[in-house]
Amino acid sequence: MALTVSKTPTDSEYKVKDISQAVFGRLEIELAEAEMPGLMSCRSEFGPSQPFKGARITGSLHMTVQTAVLIETLTALGAEVRWCSCNIFSTQDHAAAAIARDSAAVFAWKGETLEEYWWCMGKALDWGSGGGPDLIVDDGGDATLLIHEGVKAEEEYEKSGKLPNVNGHENGENRIVLRIIKDRLLVDPTRYRRIKERLVGVSEETTTGVKRLYQMQANGTLLFPAINVNDSVTKKKFDNLYGCRHSLPDGLKRATDVIIASKIAVVCGYGDVGKGCAAALKRAGARVIVTEIDPICALQALLDGTPVLTLEDVVSEADIFLTTTGNKNIIMVHHMKQMKNNAIVCNIGHFDNEIDMHGLETYPGVKRITVKPQTDRWVFPETNNGIIVLAEGRLVNLGCATGHPSFVMSCSFTNQVIAQLELWKERGTVKYEKKVYVLPKHLDEKVAALHLGKLGAKLTKLTPAQAAYISVPVEGPYKPPQYRY
Repeated sequence: MALTVSKTPTDSEYKVKDISQAVFGRLEIELAEAEMPGLMSCRSEFGPSQPFKGARITGSLHMTVQTAVLIETLTALGAEVRWCSCNIFSTQDHAAAAIARDSAAVFAWKGETLEEYWWCMGKALDWGSGGGPDLIVDDGGDATLLIHEGVKAEEEYEKSGKLPNVNGHENGENRIVLRIIKDRLLVDPTRYRRIKERLVGVSEETTTGVKRLYQMQANGTLLFPAINVNDSVTKKKFDNLYGCRHSLPDGLKRATDVIIASKIAVVCGYGDVGKGCAAALKRAGARVIVTEIDPICALQALLDGTPVLTLEDVVSEADIFLTTTGNKNIIMVHHMKQMKNNAIVCNIGHFDNEIDMHGLETYPGVKRITVKPQTDRWVFPETNNGIIVLAEGRLVNLGCATGHPSFVMSCSFTNQVIAQLELWKERGTVKYEKKVYVLPKHLDEKVAALHLGKLGAKLTKLTPAQAAYISVPVEGPYKPPQYRY
């Protein structure tokens, strides 16, 4: 696809697959709004005061119908928004078209190449001569990463005249990032530092991005304040656990039409995502086995009635393999060679490095047969047996289906709005340093409360005597700050 920018009649920039899909996108957005009470409550509560008036927000988060409701909540509160996706396969093109036509600058389409993906990231961060965004909504940390790597390269270039060593990395995506930074250095050697100076902070959506933030905090390189949205109970528990129960079977069904009943399914990892996936597979009739490195998670799996074995114990017997760990090198090419014919291999962690895609793609004589977009059969020359890899090792629920239900994402995205409001409100104070923070528990409980009415719930009220007995305020928060589950 040619990397050229189009403009709407109101002069808003965009690059999407097909702007004519906006009508369909708008219909689906309106349906989603009815299932996202937290975001709609934010609009009614905060919209009249326009708290984001004058704020520029860049988002790097799956450009789906549900994200469209988040974007239009931010704009309803007064923000100006530029957006890209955080995954090459997760964009829903009709949603991107509707937002591009009606609400915000969007640079996203399903099936981007990695070069296109990082071009879109650059456009979402490009606010013209006035610098970059004031705030970032990040998912996986790629926008945050690009700024940090850009600042580091600019400082080195200014000090020594050295440009980034593009060919010094084995990882192809890292080379793309460094090439983008290098090309920009030659024409604008202070771009990323200007972005850094304007930034108020970032709110991060997912485990992988949060790990990156804590690493930067630990080594003293974090350039701006960050709010860890992922560890809010109403995000982590609802998105990771309950969301996966719905979206994983949908992804498997759309990609392979497999009947899950009676299949042996291996779930690598038993954190919240793994628990949700194991529950979904069991409910569909699969015989689930878990692999784990953590004795606590292993014990939880066993007490849930799920065997815990190693991948090597089951690699030649299982029908479905799913990685959920957020780590790297979980299923390697030597594992895939041992799998039975047409075993399904997929991932629901954020990046594509849980499955050894590089080892598979470069295996001598391997044959790739694309059954349909995001469904590939890889045939090994020694056995003529093949495995089916979904979404090229990226998120199966978004690459092969439409992700979590709107209600689940409302819980997650309401946390994002509140985090962005908090950062913006405190921008002139010293409340937030260059550290990683979590939202206070009273806000976590508020997010939950905003969703109860939709499900017909009525809460019991504590009496003052009861509240005193357990040492909590009558109106909450009821959980201690360290509570996560």
